[in-house]
Amino acid sequence: MNVHHLRLKPLALALLATVSLHAADPIDTFIEGQRPSLIQLYEHLHANPELSFHEEQTSARMAQEIRAAGFEVTEKVGGFGVVAVLQNGPGRTVLVRTDLDGLPVREIGSVPYISKTTTKDDAGNDVSVMHACGHDMHMTCWLGAARALAASKDKWQGTLVFIAQPAEERGMGALAMIKDGLFERFPKPDVCLALHCDAGLTVGTFGVTSGPATASTDTVDIVVKGVGGHGAMPDTTKAPIVLASQIVLALQTIDSRELPPVEPVVITVGKFNGGTKHNIIPDKVELGLTVRTTSAATREKVLASIKRICRGLGIAAGLPENLLPEITLSGPGTPSLFNDPTLTARVSQVWADAFGKASIIERKTTMAGEDFSRYTMTPDKIPVFLAWLGTVAPEKVEKAKTTGEILPSLHSPFYRPEAAPSITFGVKAMTLAVMSELRR
Repeated sequence: MNVHHLRLKPLALALLATVSLHAADPIDTFIEGQRPSLIQLYEHLHANPELSFHEEQTSARMAQEIRAAGFEVTEKVGGFGVVAVLQNGPGRTVLVRTDLDGLPVREIGSVPYISKTTTKDDAGNDVSVMHACGHDMHMTCWLGAARALAASKDKWQGTLVFIAQPAEERGMGALAMIKDGLFERFPKPDVCLALHCDAGLTVGTFGVTSGPATASTDTVDIVVKGVGGHGAMPDTTKAPIVLASQIVLALQTIDSRELPPVEPVVITVGKFNGGTKHNIIPDKVELGLTVRTTSAATREKVLASIKRICRGLGIAAGLPENLLPEITLSGPGTPSLFNDPTLTARVSQVWADAFGKASIIERKTTMAGEDFSRYTMTPDKIPVFLAWLGTVAPEKVEKAKTTGEILPSLHSPFYRPEAAPSITFGVKAMTLAVMSELRR
């Protein structure tokens, strides 16, 4: 898609003008020259997604591309992670992250580069795969910025550490890279930067959140036990479906009755499995929860309340100790992402100067998770900033506002960024942010 073929609203046209009309700006000229190859790369990545911890071909392609840009590249860090370093004299060190993995989603659409990829997941199930969260756009902007910075070494000094991280969708890739020596084997950054696609923001704008930006995420499994039997003789059983239903409803009182009303919490029961036949009371039910919070104290309180409620309702149902519900946490979870306020303000000002104040959109905390948060979880608390990249054509955003139509969200089978303008803005935004931080 050519950005000049879009029918854009006045705001978007003004924003695009700041990028495309300054012919004397060497960064703009460079990005314009790179755009055809970056679009080609984006379409290739979109058509060939890989699941978390299986990003072998994606990782190899990104290593190949950034090595060609002049970086010293190390592969297979924390799985299929890539670390690319470019040193250019003394100065600060800036880390830029992209994620690599796709999702088990079957894409719906008609673009020529639609994903038709299928594979087996870790459980052996046949699944379709799609870059439904924009990681293909993240990779493309990451590489474009790496190329632009490598081509303009006369304008900055310091060290670049560009990392391509596996398994963000499972919240485990950042931790895997850190455990594999990311901050010991490679130059330790002064700051960490990342972009993430936004499925509701107009292309040419950037969503910015200072402080808590995303929620911590925990996956909770609950096995509700009982005594099975005939559906016509419930008095001879301890029905786990009834108990599980009571638990599902009771869990919602944690947010509404145990926490301050302004404290953001999400407790979603996404799995409720039990039973085999209409007239058989089973002996167990399995519940699967996702729990989202934005502070460590709230997280601990919520998890403790889940355990208390499950145990209390089990006792109230007359279950003996050995049949009380079992509650387990799956995996390490993902901490809440905290955008360093000072770093956020600095980069936002750089973008406001380059693209106009209207391009900066204050964005509320989202209850989605993002393991970019882990890069600040070091003893010296490295400042991090993740910004949201607008990727939606302005006429689509305008139509959604006027008609109430819901735009495809991240993880939707219909979500696809406006490729050309999203790449243009994403590459320039990250290039300017990194240069600014290196020059401090």
